[in-house]
Amino acid sequence: MKKFLIVGLGNIGEKYTNTRHNIGFKILDELASSEATTFESEKLGAIAKFRFKGRTFILLKPSTFMNLSGKSVKYWLTKEKIPLENLLVICDDLNLSFGTIRVKAKGSDGGHNGLKDINAVLQTQQYARFRFGVGSEFSKGRQSDFVLGKWGTDESKLLPERLEIAIKLVKSFGTAGLNNTMNTFNGT
Repeated sequence: MKKFLIVGLGNIGEKYTNTRHNIGFKILDELASSEATTFESEKLGAIAKFRFKGRTFILLKPSTFMNLSGKSVKYWLTKEKIPLENLLVICDDLNLSFGTIRVKAKGSDGGHNGLKDINAVLQTQQYARFRFGVGSEFSKGRQSDFVLGKWGTDESKLLPERLEIAIKLVKSFGTAGLNNTMNTFNGT
């Protein structure tokens, strides 16, 4: 049985719900809902599981806050005995326009503090990441306010369709593999 750890980055707490920075949580919530599974609070995060085409998907929303996500990711990789190549981390990206999808096999943190902590704790950058573009419509020095802000009206209208694509992408990662997923979804 192949197992995959799908990590959605975000911050816990009501004030962060529906913010751009929490797109990782939002995608996992939509995926869990579509698979009729729910999250349970466990050690260092909320976990939901489902099976699809002979694979087990373990969805993790770390409860350690964004900037300390590495501890949670490492714990669940070890606990579930999941190899690094079966890890997919979902996060927001200011360098991509809203809704743009970019999947990479490895890479730097790109200034994202959640990825920075995961890289440090795992001591590698060799894991797949799914970056969801949130745009960069903010004035100089207002980056934090922008990512921690709620979605705009236009974004909110377009988000459901983007979330459907994100769900398909996650399932593709587990069933078709990383390279096929990159070829299919990058730039959509």
